[in-house]
Amino acid sequence: MADQLPFDPIAEAARQWTVHWGAQTAPPMSAVTSIMRAQQIVLARLNALLEPYDLTFPRYEALMLLYYSRRGSLPLGKMGVRLQVHRTSVTNLVDGLEAAGYAVRSPHPTDRRTTLAEITEKGREVARKATQALNDARFGTAPLSSEELDTLTAILRRLRVEAGDFAEAEPERSRA
Repeated sequence: MADQLPFDPIAEAARQWTVHWGAQTAPPMSAVTSIMRAQQIVLARLNALLEPYDLTFPRYEALMLLYYSRRGSLPLGKMGVRLQVHRTSVTNLVDGLEAAGYAVRSPHPTDRRTTLAEITEKGREVARKATQALNDARFGTAPLSSEELDTLTAILRRLRVEAGDFAEAEPERSRA
């Protein structure tokens, strides 16, 4: 971790923002900067927890997508859509999972243009162990309470819905 600052840089930025741009502009800047910094903190925590399993958090997400899929495999394109990442990122994620022995690529049985990523037995075992480690550490969200996490999730969900991240009224069913 970088050296701890003797002051809150986001509060100082808000002070400066207020002076230069007006008090009404500081809350959005402070909120966005806080979200971005919290993301860095949580991602670093998650990656540290996943390091013993030869995973990064993005690879873990891809592995779990395969773990929960009905057949244990998905087309790379579908993985990109579900993970909300570019196809190049999916290729890199699957490369990493393959190198670790957690997934393999295979041809689609009916579409020669499509490649599947398929979880291996080793991948299933690591997915279970890594998930237990993340659950034990509350996914790196200390010191937030369950109620605070529910509130945070609800607030950020509103932002995601407005951005068109997903259809708000999704039916409760398996999507794998």
